[in-house]
Amino acid sequence: MKRTEDNIFDNYEKKSRKGVGHIASAIVCGVMIVAIIGVLIWINSTLKIESGVVPDFQAAMDEGRYTDALDIYRSVHDIVVASDDSALAEDSTLQMQRAQMAQMEQIVNERLLSIEEQMRTSRYTPSTVDLRFMNEMGELTSSQISIWLNDLSTEFLLGTIEKPDLVFIFEQMSQVGNVSATTTPLLHEIETIEMARGEVQAAEASFDEGDYVASVHGYELVCQNYEGFVYNYAVNRLTEIKDIMYEPMLAEGEHMLERYRYFSAESLLSDLAVIFPDDNRINSDLLEATSHTTQVAEYTGTVEVLSIRQLIADPSRGASNTGLYLSTDEFTRMLEQLYANDYVLVDAETMADMSEDTFMTEVNLTVPVGKKPLILVLDTFDYNAGSTYNYGLCTQLALDEQGNVVGQYVAPDGTLVSGRDLEAIGILDAFVEAHPDFSFDGAKGVISICGYESVFGYVISSDEADDRSEALANVGRPNVTFTENEIAANRQTVSEIMSVLQDTGWKLASSTYGNINAFEADMDTIVADTQKWMDQIETLIGDVHIIVYPGGNYIYGTDPRAQYLKENGFRIFFGMGYNPYHIYGDNYLYYDRTPISESTLATNDYSRLFDVTLILDSYVNAVVPADETQQQETV
Repeated sequence: MKRTEDNIFDNYEKKSRKGVGHIASAIVCGVMIVAIIGVLIWINSTLKIESGVVPDFQAAMDEGRYTDALDIYRSVHDIVVASDDSALAEDSTLQMQRAQMAQMEQIVNERLLSIEEQMRTSRYTPSTVDLRFMNEMGELTSSQISIWLNDLSTEFLLGTIEKPDLVFIFEQMSQVGNVSATTTPLLHEIETIEMARGEVQAAEASFDEGDYVASVHGYELVCQNYEGFVYNYAVNRLTEIKDIMYEPMLAEGEHMLERYRYFSAESLLSDLAVIFPDDNRINSDLLEATSHTTQVAEYTGTVEVLSIRQLIADPSRGASNTGLYLSTDEFTRMLEQLYANDYVLVDAETMADMSEDTFMTEVNLTVPVGKKPLILVLDTFDYNAGSTYNYGLCTQLALDEQGNVVGQYVAPDGTLVSGRDLEAIGILDAFVEAHPDFSFDGAKGVISICGYESVFGYVISSDEADDRSEALANVGRPNVTFTENEIAANRQTVSEIMSVLQDTGWKLASSTYGNINAFEADMDTIVADTQKWMDQIETLIGDVHIIVYPGGNYIYGTDPRAQYLKENGFRIFFGMGYNPYHIYGDNYLYYDRTPISESTLATNDYSRLFDVTLILDSYVNAVVPADETQQQETV
């Protein structure tokens, strides 16, 4: 009996659970059905909106029922405008209505643009239908027409549309009642706009050339001289130009300060201070610049040009026995002597205005009062194997971790020796850092480069590879082959070094590709050599205007070979002579350069420049005999 009751209870419990499951399933199904019905209702309403609004608008437009079309647009527009941004972001219906607005506006704009284009290009006179369309479409046409007329007035001011075309368009648009408030004032200002065209276009030309300061000053004058449309345009352009110019010009000024170009920085920052008088950053930078500048005056005397070769970096290898080079100590002492005697480094190109290709204009050199100008030439810094390995010179240039140009060589024990104090470039860079007034506006010197064997100790072309391998073999070095990838990497390295040199005040020059005797070379040789230099070296530098003739073997400026060089951009030439001399010729400037080496210092009179006994190691490091020392002490 008990078992039977248990069975009955179990059956009842199973039936109860089954009933609950059916109820739950029914609820879920009901919810799903309601959701589906809701979605279907939404889709149906969406489809109605989608299928109704834009097609109805288009139909009204096609049938010339412009008032009806405008009402359709406004009904959607009012809903969208009345909603806030959060509702628009969450409500898909509102999003779709916004899209419908855009479609309707596009329909109107396309038709309006078609009319406008015909009016501008072919003097089209709007038809009665077109005028009805533009008048009756209210704000949909009036706002666009007003913008167009304003833009046309701007074009007239800038010279991209002429007055008869502009007047015609304004006369036609005066028939559109809802834009008369725009057309009438602008039509009355056309004469004023025409008067201002020259001044505005001059200001824009300065802007296009990157002369922002002149552009600002031009627009400031326009603001003073005009009112209305011209004034408003000039004010807006002033704001735009100031925003554009501020950061790059200020960054340029600060970079000039970093490169000791204090006079250029003072000029640039002074211009900025006038435009932004209350800017603390500009005023602080300007104060730094002016604290390093002095009064300048035109210089009419002779200009000294001194020329040196690479320096002896490793005296143990006997380069001093040749008499061809200076030691690093001798070069440093020479700089100290020149500085003490009031010489100042100047840029060789500042004496020539080369803005025109066919003629050169002489420029009067200005230097700080009390200073004498000096041009330094580093002669033929190709780092050929014969000199660098045999005479203890650096074998290449490189960049250190701070981005400074350094000299490098491998010591006899195989150690790589690297430093700024091993080569003239780094020594002079450091000297100017310590004595900024030794450089006028950041000038350093001219570095002449040939392409024989290498550039700065790197093989940068297949032409150099064989010569370099042979030269290395001649000095007992292993034969080296150069792959295309290695040459490409070398070109990148040399390009980076050149970029740093140019940025830090050095000018790069050609000493011909093959370090040739230019005076004795025929035209074919000059052409082939120059082409190689331009193809293989100038492509790493950019435009180069200077040639330092190897050995001083220069070509007369009237020679057809010199004419060829000038036609290819070379317009400043350095020959050789022991006295300062320069002359302007037919589209060129020529300098003599005075060679400075241990032998020339020992055999020539340089007293106009410095005391040789305070420079040469042979004097400075001379051992004074004991009895002579005693006599000196007695005296």
